[in-house]
Amino acid sequence: MAAGSSDSATQTPAGVVEEALLNQQTMTPYVFPTHKLKRRQTEAGKTPLVLVACGSFSPITFLHLRMFEMASDFVRFNTEFEVCAGYLSPVSDAYKKVGLAAGSDRVNMCSRAVEPSSWLMVDPYETVNCNEIGQPQYVPTANVLRHFDHEINTVLGGIEGTDGQMRKARIALLAGADLDLDTILGSYGAFIIERSGTDIDEALASLRQYERNIWVISQVIQNDISSTKVRLFLKKDLSVRYLIPDPVVEYIDEHHLFQEPNPNKSRDDKTPDPAPAGPSNNNSKPAMKG
Repeated sequence: MAAGSSDSATQTPAGVVEEALLNQQTMTPYVFPTHKLKRRQTEAGKTPLVLVACGSFSPITFLHLRMFEMASDFVRFNTEFEVCAGYLSPVSDAYKKVGLAAGSDRVNMCSRAVEPSSWLMVDPYETVNCNEIGQPQYVPTANVLRHFDHEINTVLGGIEGTDGQMRKARIALLAGADLDLDTILGSYGAFIIERSGTDIDEALASLRQYERNIWVISQVIQNDISSTKVRLFLKKDLSVRYLIPDPVVEYIDEHHLFQEPNPNKSRDDKTPDPAPAGPSNNNSKPAMKG
């Protein structure tokens, strides 16, 4: 579904339409997380901004977290926005991607990863969204952004400015340059992180009509860590420490995620398999939802 107007007076947001189904299928009613949302701006004359990253996060890596920090720095020095929050939105189990851990596990890993952060949160909305018979239901990225628009600008009434007046927050996608953005740039916007091996000009060539809604952020320190590579290491029983946050490493160990049974190895045999020659270049992109 293509991105449409976010005006709540003319269009019912996806979050409202699906709320009843979502609550019927979960033991704990869905609650939109706001505990780290900056409810009052500290910089006069700037537009409040909320960054949203949609993806698999199977598992979440340091690159996913660095994307937010790079975007925050870029916004401070290059735009007239003030970042009020950043959200990770793990994709639904209906996405059916190879290597996709259960939604609850991905939400828990992301929650552990962002716990030390003062401004990053995890929204489980996509992972608990179900159809009429309780099956996971895929939520298009445009609908996810409408959901954030509704929760922050309609339910909460926006963000309070330094003058005491409520202001509508700009909702923007945070993504790698390998994501198909054509359907969501018309109504929202995107902060795009350059990725190793991606020609940014080529990636954005077809999106020139939306250039006022696109901000490109350069990676000063190149980082090509991906969830695909992390899963490959885990299947080979290789260490992933310092590739992903320690709390995520511990969660994976506790729940035995991303393991590939090997009938030739006993439970006590911890000798790792030979290191892989390297993951395919086709899988080197971050696990982001398109």
